[in-house]
Amino acid sequence: MEAYIKAIEVYLPQQTLENQELAERFPDWSAKKVFEKVGITRRHIAAFDETAGDMAAKSCSLLFESGEIAKSDIGFLILCTQSPDYFLPTTACILQDRLGLSTKCGAFDINLGCSGYIYGLAVSKGLIGAGCASNILLVTSETYSKYIADDDKSNLSIFGDAACATLISTNGLYKVANFAFGTDGSGASKLIVKKGASREPVLPRIHSALIPGSETNPMSKPPFLEMDGPAVFNFTLASVPKLIEQTLIANAVTFDSVDMFIFHQANSLMLSTLKKVCKIPDDKFFVSMEDVGNTVSSTIPICLSRFQKMHGISGKTILLCGFGVGFSWGGCILQ
Repeated sequence: MEAYIKAIEVYLPQQTLENQELAERFPDWSAKKVFEKVGITRRHIAAFDETAGDMAAKSCSLLFESGEIAKSDIGFLILCTQSPDYFLPTTACILQDRLGLSTKCGAFDINLGCSGYIYGLAVSKGLIGAGCASNILLVTSETYSKYIADDDKSNLSIFGDAACATLISTNGLYKVANFAFGTDGSGASKLIVKKGASREPVLPRIHSALIPGSETNPMSKPPFLEMDGPAVFNFTLASVPKLIEQTLIANAVTFDSVDMFIFHQANSLMLSTLKKVCKIPDDKFFVSMEDVGNTVSSTIPICLSRFQKMHGISGKTILLCGFGVGFSWGGCILQ
């Protein structure tokens, strides 16, 4: 049984971080310089008490309000996030109850970043093909802003928060064709939040108030995102051209037959370099991140939603490509 993308809805938090505010925080930058560096003018930022689960619920509500499907018809809920509400239970389980989905609905999280949407599509297609469900709610929701230090101007300029709800069904707008994947865990430390989980807990097991000098203990400091930009850039240049070739081969299609390439929206320098290296024509390379930033696993569905609204779907063959934290990458064709 074939799997199709039937609908996509996007939720963006109300609060924003503008380039002018970054320029005021960091006097060596101007708003123009920030845009020239990353191709972003605005990022939406989750409120202090707004979680990835909250944003996921709002994107799903938009989908149900659109009338594309009834809650009772959802057979599986998949949430892709690296900023879950809790270590446990699974945020997808909380979301199932919060949305009022059937207790016969399966639900689980996927802990993946910038390649997560591609992996989510693959899992959804597999579940439909195996007859496990006919309608799957694939949700991407990320609050990387909560992992970024106030003085980390590089990551502050890049990342924004967002959530997308994608309905995967047995009919719809785009048929999900075949995939290509890759992983290189040797690059895990190049984009990482080291503290907070079991390997490097934020607080000692004994309450910090009972430990003299614990207020200066680095283990009690908040978990922050650490990124080696040059290493991530080099990984991307090495892996993405090969991924494009492997995705084309997996689908038995030619480079020229692809109508549009939609890549993970990392930053403008990364995208322009990849477009040049992969020799993709300007009119076949869709970019839409200026007003949202790098929203991690939500960049591709945001672009796909905007592309569909701008250009429709008739006769379109689209190649999707996700890459980043892990290191992890994946590509697929939509027809």
